[in-house]
Amino acid sequence: MPIDYHKPLKFYRRILALFIGACILVGAVLFLLSGAEGDLASASPQRQDSQATDPGRADEQARKDERDKRRPDHVLRSRPENVVWGGFPIDRPPVLTMQSGQTVRIDALSQSGATGTVSPVEFFALFGVKPGEVLQDLVDFWKTIPNGGGTRPRYGPHILTGPVYIDGAAPGDTLEIQILDINLRVPYGMNNTSQMGGVLGTAYPGFRTGDTGLNTIPLTGTIPNVRQHLYRATKVRGRDVAVVADGVQVPLAPFMGVMGVAPATGVFVQAPANDPNVLGVQSSWPPGPFGGNMDLKDLTAGAKLFLPVFQFGAQFYTGDSHSAQGDGEVSGTAIEHSLSGVFRFIVHKGQTLDFPRAETATHYIMMGTDLDLDRAMRKATLEAVKFLVTEKGLTEAKAFSLASIGIDFHVAEVVDTMQLVSARIPKSLFVKDSRDDDERKDR
Repeated sequence: MPIDYHKPLKFYRRILALFIGACILVGAVLFLLSGAEGDLASASPQRQDSQATDPGRADEQARKDERDKRRPDHVLRSRPENVVWGGFPIDRPPVLTMQSGQTVRIDALSQSGATGTVSPVEFFALFGVKPGEVLQDLVDFWKTIPNGGGTRPRYGPHILTGPVYIDGAAPGDTLEIQILDINLRVPYGMNNTSQMGGVLGTAYPGFRTGDTGLNTIPLTGTIPNVRQHLYRATKVRGRDVAVVADGVQVPLAPFMGVMGVAPATGVFVQAPANDPNVLGVQSSWPPGPFGGNMDLKDLTAGAKLFLPVFQFGAQFYTGDSHSAQGDGEVSGTAIEHSLSGVFRFIVHKGQTLDFPRAETATHYIMMGTDLDLDRAMRKATLEAVKFLVTEKGLTEAKAFSLASIGIDFHVAEVVDTMQLVSARIPKSLFVKDSRDDDERKDR
C-alpha cells in the first residue's frame, strides 16, 4: 500500500488552523473587554481623569479638540428665534438636536444694552461704540421685547440661547459639557456699579438697616443712579486685557455665567422678589441643581461641567457671558460681554448627580448654594466630602480631614440671591502610590 505523505501535513495544517482560530477568538474577546472598559470609563463622570494616566490618549484627544474647535458638528446662532429671555422653560421645542459626543458652537448675547428703553445702537453710542460694532442679533432681539415694540415674555434678566436637546439624555442621567473654546464676539463689554448695588444692596442677605453704600455718581448711561463702565479688550504682550485705569489692567478670561439644563417639573429655586418665577418658568437669576447662573469663573476653555438631567433631552441653555469676573462678582455684574463658545456634550447614562460639579486641568470643583452664605459653605463641604468618599475611596473621617487641610473654598458669587461656594480640590493631592511601582518592578 503506498504511503500518503500528505496526511501528516494535513494534520499539522488542521492543528495550525485551530491554533490561529483560537488566537483570533481570544484577541477578539480581549478587544471587546477593553472596549467595554473604555465605554464604561467614558460613560462615567466618576472617571473624569482617566486620560491623565495615558499620555498617548490625552494627545489624541487634544488633537481632536483642536479639530472640533475649528469645525464643530453644529453651529447655533443667537437669533431671536433661538433665545429665551431670562428663564428655563421645560417645554420649549429644541432649537437644535444633537447626539452625545458631538460638538456645537453656540453664540451668546450679553443683556447689557439689549433690554433698555433705547436701542442697542443708541445705548452703545453713549460710550463711543460705532453702529457697525453692535451685533445685529442684539438689535433684532431688542425689537422683540416690549421696549423695542415686541411682546416677548420676560422670565428673568439674561438672554439665553437654547434649548439644545441631546438625543438619549433622560432624567437620572448626567450631562457632561466640555468647554473646548470661548471667543469674544465684540471688542467691548460692560460693568455696572451703583451706590447700593451688588453686596451693598438692600436685597443682599448681609444688609442691615442703616448700612450705607458708595458715592458712585453716574456719568453716562441709561439706568438711574448707576455708573456704567465700558471696557475694551486690549492686547498687551499678546494677551487680552481690560484697561481699568492708568496702570491697572485685568486679564480677560471669558466664560459663560449661565450654563444649565431644564429643571425638574414643578420645582423652583427662589428668585428675587422683583423678579419672581413667572408663568411657571424657572427664572435665570438664581443658580440651582440644574446649574444656571453659577457665575463660576473657573468654567473657561478647557474646563468641564457636569449637570444632573431632569428632562428628556437635557435641554441645555447658555448665556450671561462674561469676559472677566472676580470671585463674588460683588458689584452685581462682571464684564458683561457677548461671546461664542464651542461645547461637546456627553450623556452619562444612569450616572446621577445630586448637584452640579466641575473639573479643570488642575482641580475638581464641588459646589453648594443657599440664600445663607454659611449654609452654602456647609453644603459645599458636604459635596466635597461625598466626592472624596465615592470617587477617591476615602472614609468620611479622612475626607473631612482632607477638606480642612488641603482644599480651598471660594465664594464664587454672592449677588444672585442664592449664594454659591465652590470647593476646589487639587488633583495634585492624588499621587500614585510608590508601592505600586515597586510591586510592578518585582513582577
